[in-house]
Amino acid sequence: MSEGQQRLDDRGVDRSEGFGERLLGVLLDRAHEMPPQLIAPLIAEEVARIGGREVSILLQDYAQESLVPLPGRSLLVGEPEVIGDSPAGTAFLLATPVEVAQAGGVRMYLPLLDGSDEVGVMALTVDFVDDDDRRLLRRLAGLVADMLVTKHAYTDRFFQARRSEPMSVAAEMQWSLLPPLTMTVPQVAVSGAVEPAYKIAGDSFDYALNDDILHAVVIDAMGHGLDAATMATVAIGAYRHARRADIGLAEMYAFMDRAVAEQFGPDHFVTAQMMDLDVTTGHLQWVNAGHPAPLLIRGHQVVGPLEGPTTLPVGLGGEHPAVSEHQLQRGDRVLCYTDGVIEERDAKGELFGEERLISCVNAIERSDTEGGTRAEALRLSHALKRERAGRTSDDATILLIEWRGGAADHLAILE
Repeated sequence: MSEGQQRLDDRGVDRSEGFGERLLGVLLDRAHEMPPQLIAPLIAEEVARIGGREVSILLQDYAQESLVPLPGRSLLVGEPEVIGDSPAGTAFLLATPVEVAQAGGVRMYLPLLDGSDEVGVMALTVDFVDDDDRRLLRRLAGLVADMLVTKHAYTDRFFQARRSEPMSVAAEMQWSLLPPLTMTVPQVAVSGAVEPAYKIAGDSFDYALNDDILHAVVIDAMGHGLDAATMATVAIGAYRHARRADIGLAEMYAFMDRAVAEQFGPDHFVTAQMMDLDVTTGHLQWVNAGHPAPLLIRGHQVVGPLEGPTTLPVGLGGEHPAVSEHQLQRGDRVLCYTDGVIEERDAKGELFGEERLISCVNAIERSDTEGGTRAEALRLSHALKRERAGRTSDDATILLIEWRGGAADHLAILE
């Protein structure tokens, strides 16, 4: 049967293999046994089949400041691209393809999306591009992202490529503990950032979307270095264990409290902010265990902190905690942060403070016209670092949650 002819089955369905299916199918068929170092030449070969060349794979560095080239046979390896200040950085920040006309063709920058989390950007050059090319390349980029994430677990090369400076052992532990930095679904979006990226120790966050409930936690383990990283690991492990047992926030606090106390004794503790958000109704519940109160953002400005009763930090044997509640409105954002954000001192010895944090948030909200929660969290993290003149003597973590409402059932229907 010649190319382009239809092959109809008994139901009248065309099951013949088209060009796009063959192109993507080669990646799928070979991906299972593909050694990590051969992904690059296979991608370059696939791009060449549609007339593309000069393929680069750019991965987000751990500081989330630049996109660094992945070395590999058949890949074009250039200089790192600044996030937000380059075509590749714009494609990454806004999670949308960017096209740049140049002599002899078009340079395309396609975000590598694993779910809604971004791995990096794939760049390539073509002589010209139409809508069919754009659709095929967008799908190819999605498949490449999935392959990179899958093979990431089998090699150190991707980790090494993403590092622009040495990483401490404590930070190594924390990065292996973190979930994807961003999750976006129609009803809710979550995005986080940690500083200092290469020396983070006691701060961490976690989340999970179980049916209609988004579970989230931000923690800050006392101390620095390996001791803090170890305590944070136990706290997050206990949180995940309790969460997967489907117990309530108050019981979850008690479980984490016992785990930290039994492992580290009465003189160690972890502050924590635990939240449950019903993504269909916007009903928010939380338990504050000695943590800074989260900020409520509405209409592109900070309304104020979400105040409520607090209990002792995890590990100090606090009483049964009160569960606070608040009804969010569509578009509301909740910013959780650790005390390292506001307790940093500037060159004059003055505390950064909550007021300056709110000013930074409001400034980012006013200027954040595109890019959504991912872009805002990243811009806010960078802005806070600049405001502190790059000083980060303590861990500084943010987690931004946006409730959008609506439904996602339409995504399960094939048009």
